[in-house]
Amino acid sequence: MAYIEPAPIKDKENPFESMMSRFQIAAEHLGLEEEVYNVLKSPVKQVIVSLPVTMDNGSIRVFEGYRVIHSNILGPSKGGIRYDMDVHLDEVKALAAWMTWKCAVVDIPYGGAKGGIKCNPREMSEGEIERLTRAYTQSMYEIFGPDRDIPAPDMGTGPREMAWLMDQYSRSQGMTVNAVVTGKPLVLGGSLGRTEATGRGVMIATLAAMEKLKLNPFKATCAVQGFGNVGSWASQLLDERGVTIVAISDLSGAYYNKEGIAIKEAIEYRNNNKGTLEGFGGAEKINPDEILLLDVDVIVPAAVEDVITIHNADKIKARLIVEGANGPTSAKADHILNEKGIMAVPDILANAGGVTVSYFEWVQNRLGYKWTAERVNRRTDRIMKDSFNHVYATAQQYNVSLRIAAYIVAIDKVAKTYKFRGGF
Repeated sequence: MAYIEPAPIKDKENPFESMMSRFQIAAEHLGLEEEVYNVLKSPVKQVIVSLPVTMDNGSIRVFEGYRVIHSNILGPSKGGIRYDMDVHLDEVKALAAWMTWKCAVVDIPYGGAKGGIKCNPREMSEGEIERLTRAYTQSMYEIFGPDRDIPAPDMGTGPREMAWLMDQYSRSQGMTVNAVVTGKPLVLGGSLGRTEATGRGVMIATLAAMEKLKLNPFKATCAVQGFGNVGSWASQLLDERGVTIVAISDLSGAYYNKEGIAIKEAIEYRNNNKGTLEGFGGAEKINPDEILLLDVDVIVPAAVEDVITIHNADKIKARLIVEGANGPTSAKADHILNEKGIMAVPDILANAGGVTVSYFEWVQNRLGYKWTAERVNRRTDRIMKDSFNHVYATAQQYNVSLRIAAYIVAIDKVAKTYKFRGGF
């Protein structure tokens, strides 16, 4: 069949271009028919809205908001809402597709979606952000819904914004609808275990991969790039299971201690130091670019996209890469890692712990029954481990990397469901 090349996305969105090229490789391995290929690469719905908001000084400013539903073949669409000046349609489209594959690879009955508003929340007051969030929700009354499209927090948003969104949507329905959004505060139906969910998923994926590589956690060393929510939780949970974390980093720089960093102390220091590791005394400061090139067993890129590229992939010494961030490895670097025999657990699998617990939050809201943290963690761990084993077996079957295997698993699931439903 003749594959249609996806439209190139601007240089800054390299990771999304990377994702489309991997989607294409996986589709070729599956022998996907052209009809299904075109259905799966095209978003179902793209919504652009203008949002007039009264600012604190009395002026009215118009913001641009987006919601893209990439797929609703497996069930209602799911995906975060980001508030950022760089938000644009191409980015939102690509992130929505990413969510489709992420949900499918961990076998959750959701399609993929993403939303965003072009704004700088750091320059806005709480009242302005609330009015913006409510205006956006109001413009999406016909899009959102617990059985249609379920948003969640993303860059620049959190539980506070999700609470406003839930309240505004509930007003339109004349009743409280907790299940319309996930990532809510606990008192509004949020789930226990949600905060650490993504980092926990990274930990489970790391241990599962180490088992395949016959790496003993009690003798293994690890470097974690990024010490935000995902990186710090992954570091703490791996540390608790015997892995020695020798390096961590954030915007202030990278910190190295070959004997191992006291992770709980580092987290406490960061929390009491305006959210930064600046001045942390439990390790020596090293060049941030070196953290991924250290002589360790495992590296966890959990910061930003596109940090492992053709310029540094050949210098990586680790045997295992577990992607806590979205798109940390460029597509062009894949073959270098494969040739070096480095196992890379891809983002759509490694960081899917977050969407898994979002799904559990939605289930609890639908049931009107709250689960314990132990139950949430136990079920997350099982889904992450089963998903890893499924992807690993697929990689062996097709003789491909874990990354391509994850796309094969995801695309195969969505394509089969599409066919069983008889197309549209």
